[in-house]
Amino acid sequence: MIAAQNLSKRVETAAGPLDILTNIGLEIREREAVAIVGVSGSGKSTLLGLLAGLDLPSAGEVFLSRHRLNDLDEDGRARVRGELVGFVFQSFQLLPGLTALENVMLPLELKGARAPGDQATELLTQVGLQGRLQHYPKQLSGGEQQRVAIARAFATEPAILFADEPTGNLDNVTGERVIDLLFRLNQDKGTTLVLVTHDEHLAVRCDRLIRLEAGRVVADVEETRAS
Repeated sequence: MIAAQNLSKRVETAAGPLDILTNIGLEIREREAVAIVGVSGSGKSTLLGLLAGLDLPSAGEVFLSRHRLNDLDEDGRARVRGELVGFVFQSFQLLPGLTALENVMLPLELKGARAPGDQATELLTQVGLQGRLQHYPKQLSGGEQQRVAIARAFATEPAILFADEPTGNLDNVTGERVIDLLFRLNQDKGTTLVLVTHDEHLAVRCDRLIRLEAGRVVADVEETRAS
């Protein structure tokens, strides 16, 4: 489903060039749940952005399903993301002027869904927010906002879901509930999940753990998914 070959990312700084990622090689299978872990500054979010086509590498190649992202311009990469990818971010990234229902309806409307309101209502019900459909993000708790974000991410039934520190702004109990929901929907929908996290407890719930140190893969371990 996802492959990276000799992937590197270098940026220019006032002190000179800085290598954020160096010669990353990996493959992620269909329906697999993969955690990318490492300390702050190890390159986790940069790698996620490259795998999702949000940025281009300085060297190497990324394949997303059948698409070689290096061959595509920004519009082309955006089309691939629209076809294949969903995102969940630490900062929720809900549109503040839209209700919970409208936030989930938006990607459905953009894809021309026949009954976006009904589909969005069903998804929000699945994440336990049937009583909060008409609430705006500022009227929701952090955990509720993240559940709206998860419902929105799954609205278009993406083949791949990228999640960047999805519990980073949540307390431990709320974060655990959100992760339970994320894995349940992941299994129910058969989605490939790529999860960036610093939380080792969360990481061991995945099928596989990829550890970065200073921009390099230092471990790639198959896990027995914990309950």
